[in-house]
Amino acid sequence: MTSSLLLPILALLAGLVFLIWSADRFITGAAQIARHFGMPPLLIGMVVVGFGTSAPELLVSLLAALQNNPGIALGNAYGSNIVNIALILGLTAVISPILIHSRAIVRELPILSGVTFLAIWQVWDGEISRIDALVLLLAFFLLMAWNIRNGLKEKGDALDGETQQELNQHSMPVRRAVFWLIVGLAVLIASSRLLVWGAVDIAHALGVSDLLIGLTIVAVGTSLPELASSIIACRKGEHDIVFGNVIGSNLFNTLAVVAIAGIVHPIPAPPEILARDMPVMAALTLSLFAFCYGSKRQGRINRWEGVILLLSFAAYTGYLMLHA
Repeated sequence: MTSSLLLPILALLAGLVFLIWSADRFITGAAQIARHFGMPPLLIGMVVVGFGTSAPELLVSLLAALQNNPGIALGNAYGSNIVNIALILGLTAVISPILIHSRAIVRELPILSGVTFLAIWQVWDGEISRIDALVLLLAFFLLMAWNIRNGLKEKGDALDGETQQELNQHSMPVRRAVFWLIVGLAVLIASSRLLVWGAVDIAHALGVSDLLIGLTIVAVGTSLPELASSIIACRKGEHDIVFGNVIGSNLFNTLAVVAIAGIVHPIPAPPEILARDMPVMAALTLSLFAFCYGSKRQGRINRWEGVILLLSFAAYTGYLMLHA
C-alpha cells in the first residue's frame, strides 16, 4: 500500500464507522421525537425510520454533488438499492426466513417498481437534469403525503405493532431525543464528508471512475446502518421492520437522494448505468414483487431465495471489479 493511499483509506474507514454510529443515534432521536408529538407507530416505521435509514445516502450524495463528483452521487443511490435488496435482504433471509405481514409494506411494492422504471426512463438520455430531479422530488412529496394519509387511517397493521415494541424498548425523554438527533446529524455530516473525501482520493489514486467507487465501497458503506438494524430486527423476529426499511430506503434513494443531488448539479449518466446497473436494480426489485405477490406463499423470502439474492450480489460486485 502506497503512502498516498493510506490516508484516504483511513479516512474512508473512519467515515464508515462514524456513519454507522451517527445514523443509529439520528434515527432513534427522530423516532422518539415523532412519538412524543403523537405520530402513530405505523407512520413512524414507514416514514421516520424507513426514510431515516437513508440519511447517510442523502448526505453522501449531496456532498458528492456539491464537490462536483456526480458519479459518486448517482452510484451511491442506485448501488445502495442493489445492496439493500441483494445483500441486506439476502443475508437476513439466510439467517431467518422473512415473513411479511404488513399490508402497508406490500402496498408500496408496486410503487417501488414504478419508481424504478421511472429512474430507468430518466437515465435513458444520459443525464439526470434539473427537470428530472424536480419530477423525482414532486413524486417523493406525493408519496410522503400518501403515506401520511394511510398511516393516520390504518389500524392494526403488523408494522405498527413491531414499531411500537421498538419505540418502547428505546424510550427516552424528549430532551435526550433532541440531543441525539442533533448530535447524530452533526456526526453524520462530518463522517459523510470524510467518507466522500476518502472515496474520491482512492478512485483517483487507483484510476477508476467515481461511479464505480459509488456503486461499490460507498454504496455498501452507506447501507451498513440498514444492515446492522436489519440483522438485529431479524433476530427479534421483526421481519416487517426489516422489509419496510429496505422498501422505504429504496424509495427514498431513487426519489429524494437522486433528486436533491440532481438539483444541486445535473448528473451525467454514463451508458453503463443503463446497460448494466439499472437492469440489475430492476430485476432485484421485481424479484421482491414476485416474493410478495406469489400465489402459493404470499409475503415470504425463504433461505434459498436469500442465497440467490446473495449470489446475485456477489456476481454483480465481481463483474464490477473485473471490469474496473
